[in-house]
Amino acid sequence: MGLVPLLEPYFRGAVVSELMPERLREAMDSHGLTPRHGAVLPQLLAAAEPLTVSGIAHRLQVSLPTASELVGGLARAGIVTRAPDESNRRRVLVSLAEDYRPLLESFVVRRGEPLLRALAGLSPEQREGFTAGLRAWVREVQGSQEGPGTGA
Repeated sequence: MGLVPLLEPYFRGAVVSELMPERLREAMDSHGLTPRHGAVLPQLLAAAEPLTVSGIAHRLQVSLPTASELVGGLARAGIVTRAPDESNRRRVLVSLAEDYRPLLESFVVRRGEPLLRALAGLSPEQREGFTAGLRAWVREVQGSQEGPGTGA
């Protein structure tokens, strides 16, 4: 189908790093954080409330120890905060550190600009077809995350 080569520039590390706000990039670099750590951040930004470590593991489709390691690195860098869940002290709630929230929001906007420009150049029918394809893709991704034992 040739789709992977088309999407590759969007996910390439250098492209992502160039668009990342300097302060966020410096925090990531100085603490040895990788794109895997960075994958946690949009999940926290999109969530309406703090996420549990197990919720992050589920969203990223990684093991609980891996999610815990990723969150730990981000917390050491000061990019996220961890707090005990008042309703269940065994759970840890993870949030974006407020100092980093506006940086991440601007980064997400910058990452979305090429897509918005591309959509603007399409006819209404083409935009509808593209959007329908994206919706189908999201349904498939979400469906693949709902496996046995996920509780989804």
